Amino acid sequence: MQDPRSSHRYPVAYPVIFKGAPFVGEGTIVDLSFTGCSIVCDRTVLADSDVKLSVILPDPALSLFIELGKIRWVRKNVFGVEFLRMPTSTRHRLDHVLRHQGNTPVIPLSDQAPLGKEDSTLPGPFLL
Repeated sequence: MQDPRSSHRYPVAYPVIFKGAPFVGEGTIVDLSFTGCSIVCDRTVLADSDVKLSVILPDPALSLFIELGKIRWVRKNVFGVEFLRMPTSTRHRLDHVLRHQGNTPVIPLSDQAPLGKEDSTLPGPFLL
């Protein structure tokens, strides 16, 4: 089956802090793309919830702050987030990280919901 996503996902292992209503949690991003990611965590989250992400990269200057994401699917201890809004500086850092990833794209699970198109960006990072 062909992947309906608009961008390739790359395997990674980056710590992430996420915040939504009514939850805050920590986890690990296990795949990353220009439009979203998959997160493994011990916390229960709700599909269709809005979420903010703070992705901690090996180089702290390249850390990513996603102002608005949407939890699109949840399966046990893994959930998928679509990136909806991020600062322009984060968009450039994400581009840099993925261009230098050097990994081959992840083969998607055929029953995962597709990620949508990205929305406009707004300036200014957030801190959780």
